[in-house]
Amino acid sequence: MVKVVAGNWKMHHGPAAAERFFSRFSPSVEVGAVRMVFFAPDLSVAAAARAVRVPAEFGVQNIHWEAAGALTGETSAEMAREAGATLALIGHSERRHIFGENDAEVNSKVRAAVRAGLVPVVCVGELLEERRAGRLETVLRRQVGAFARSLAGVPESMVAYEPVWAIGTGETATPEDAAEAHGIVRSALGDLAGVPVLYGGSVKPGNAAALMSAPDVDGVLVGGASLDPDVFARIAEAGAGVRPGGPS
Repeated sequence: MVKVVAGNWKMHHGPAAAERFFSRFSPSVEVGAVRMVFFAPDLSVAAAARAVRVPAEFGVQNIHWEAAGALTGETSAEMAREAGATLALIGHSERRHIFGENDAEVNSKVRAAVRAGLVPVVCVGELLEERRAGRLETVLRRQVGAFARSLAGVPESMVAYEPVWAIGTGETATPEDAAEAHGIVRSALGDLAGVPVLYGGSVKPGNAAALMSAPDVDGVLVGGASLDPDVFARIAEAGAGVRPGGPS
């Protein structure tokens, strides 16, 4: 399995900025050596897909579980698919902890993505206080357990582990921390052994290879460092240089 290097642009890079990004984004990687994914703002997905010059996939950062309705400001999975997205990021920590999404809503979005033919990339992770209280495994098993059955029989899906305490703080879980959490996620997934599990939390060029070399880490979900095309290219190159199961 090649490593997945996914960028989450969050509320950055409108259509014009997306085009400028891809005019500079040119990682030195062989085709097929790494799987590159971009989660762009909804309004930028089409522009980004037109401008990209390397093999890449595009997804939206959120969807609603309804296919249509009087839901001002929401985007359905079907709309995302029609706009060119092939993946949907679901349950990101900011959606959970800023916008109040709960486990049941996350599962409803997973089911909507599957119905529409989008690849769900579902985020899980613990808060600092939960980690300090020794609740890492409890939190991860609860979050994964809420949607695991919805992935049964789905040919493609991913899970992203986000140590919430490491997002935007400059703190980063060690490769050993990541391996421990990813092991719990894999155990909670049960029979879904082939689902890639990504690490997301202050990933940078300097730590990307070490994190992706850790056991059970199938790639990275990158936030702030994905906004700069040169920096993100270096992370993609790091992913291409890591052999499955160990460093290059």
